[in-house]
Amino acid sequence: MAGFDSLLNRKLRGKRAEDEWESQIDHNHLPQHIAVIMDGNGRWATLRGLPRYAGHRAGMSALKELVTICGELGIQVLTVYAFSTENWKRPAEEVSFLMDLLVEYMERELAELHHKGVQVRILGEIDELPLLAQQALHKAENVTHGNQGMKFNIALNYGGRREILKAVRQIAQQVLAGEIKLEQINEELVSCFLYTKDLPDPDLVIRPSGEQRLSNFLLWQSAYSEFWTSSVLWPDFRKHHLFEAIVDYQKRHRRYGGL
Repeated sequence: MAGFDSLLNRKLRGKRAEDEWESQIDHNHLPQHIAVIMDGNGRWATLRGLPRYAGHRAGMSALKELVTICGELGIQVLTVYAFSTENWKRPAEEVSFLMDLLVEYMERELAELHHKGVQVRILGEIDELPLLAQQALHKAENVTHGNQGMKFNIALNYGGRREILKAVRQIAQQVLAGEIKLEQINEELVSCFLYTKDLPDPDLVIRPSGEQRLSNFLLWQSAYSEFWTSSVLWPDFRKHHLFEAIVDYQKRHRRYGGL
């Protein structure tokens, strides 16, 4: 009974926090593009004496809630950092579990995402992922391709430096072929060769877990993004944390290098 009371009190506190932060949101000044570094799954599990995979599964629940809330708010673009090019260094068993979890998430959530008009996009080198993961991702992109709702980008096997390097090589090839003149190369042209070529840059980058670095995420695109960090670990990230981040973002004056 004491455990039930404790859970109920936590839920009530969470609901009060949601209402408090939501009441402060200016719905006419929402960020167009929110990017999230989903960090802290392993630490969340370790603190509870659980295997790391339990943290990743809990993180998927937090992701589902995030996508739902952003869609309800009317956020135009949501990008989440799910698996970096550096994550291959993790134990093979953990990587395998993450790939299986990815397939499970897509199979379970695709119908609802499609029903809500969400357009799923993958940022990264999909062809280096296991075949089942590739198939699940291609299916998600194909099924939701024509949807006009929120664009939901999942960064998988993604690295910001690798993305820029790939763009530079493609531009160089076109210069050598005489398709692009050297003097035509500018920031707008480089942006056209990135995964996010037809999307606005992120207005707000959120990183839970207490870390305060980009970790090779959207390096070019985040040049003038606003950052919001929190000590909460990703599996514990809830609606009121997102609302708090948005309220904080709305209090800032974005100068883009000017006065």
